[in-house]
Amino acid sequence: MSIASSFTLDLEHKQYTVVVTDDDALELYVDGCLRKRRGPSNKEPSYVWTNVELNWEEHRYVEVRFYRKLRDLKVTVNREPVFETNLG
Repeated sequence: MSIASSFTLDLEHKQYTVVVTDDDALELYVDGCLRKRRGPSNKEPSYVWTNVELNWEEHRYVEVRFYRKLRDLKVTVNREPVFETNLG
């Protein structure tokens, strides 16, 4: 699979990379390590998530949603929006 779009976010000493492949698979990397992958699907939205532990037992719940028909990509951390873009 080749990468169609890739976005990197630096949040709280961690680097998150979201990849949408050319066949619309969705991948979430944390510090260069693949944490979740959702293959291409007609189900809306495509969804991946991971729970990241920080210092002192703090956690961040990272969610990525990709709305294939609209080409919208949305990233939230602890349910707060941190990144949105349209891939169209």
